[in-house]
Amino acid sequence: MTQGLKKIIFDKMHGLGNDFIVFEITEPSLIPTTAQFKKLSNRHTGIGFDQALVISPTRNDEAIAFYRIFNADGSEVEQCGNGARCIAQWLRLKGRAKSSTPLKLECMSGYVTAVFGAYNQVSIDMGVPHVVADLTVADQSIDYTAVSIGNPHIVIFVPSVEQAPVSTLGATLESHTDFPNRVNVGFLEVVDSKHGRLRVFERGVGETLACGTGACAAMAAGFQAGHFGPEVILTLPGGSLTLKWQGGTQHLWMSGPAELAYQGEVTI
Repeated sequence: MTQGLKKIIFDKMHGLGNDFIVFEITEPSLIPTTAQFKKLSNRHTGIGFDQALVISPTRNDEAIAFYRIFNADGSEVEQCGNGARCIAQWLRLKGRAKSSTPLKLECMSGYVTAVFGAYNQVSIDMGVPHVVADLTVADQSIDYTAVSIGNPHIVIFVPSVEQAPVSTLGATLESHTDFPNRVNVGFLEVVDSKHGRLRVFERGVGETLACGTGACAAMAAGFQAGHFGPEVILTLPGGSLTLKWQGGTQHLWMSGPAELAYQGEVTI
């Protein structure tokens, strides 16, 4: 290998098509740069992914592993629900976690707990969502509900997700001046008290086939508005997630598949 180049051995994983590269490092200097992540995420000339999940040794004894999340544009973010499920599954596939035992993971926004179901099913305790009342973007007549689920989201109720202006309005709101750190934008169609449809424009990525924290934010917004009961199935372009929340200070749980696509290596 040419001096100065790094070889990354990675696993390509996805949760409902929300795709990741997952790899492990031993020291921060081995993490790719912003430019390198952008190059790797290119779906024509690189590997292609929505986010890169970088695993390193836990910083204390409370968690089994510490992970960091980098978007396709190289920016680092606080949390990723589908990513957390894939990391738990990655640890199970590597023989570092038992299917019968819950495991605790640490990321930039704190801790999450994972519980395994059959085969590739993983449930994650996403903590207590913080829901803010409906707000309006300063210079536009757009109502939304702001939700923090370890990372920032806004949820817009729409009559039809198929007709929602995800690529245009999502891009505009993601980088709006009201959100100095940018924001994830969810478009939620309420079907009934137990079902909804969702599309999400993720900051630093664009629209993805699924967004775990976006689904959690949509469940919280729908529950708070009286549209959803304590358990709801949200259908995203890549498939469905099950969300459970009793409101208030109760923890919100998200369940769905986390799958290994392939393994590989790349030199950067």
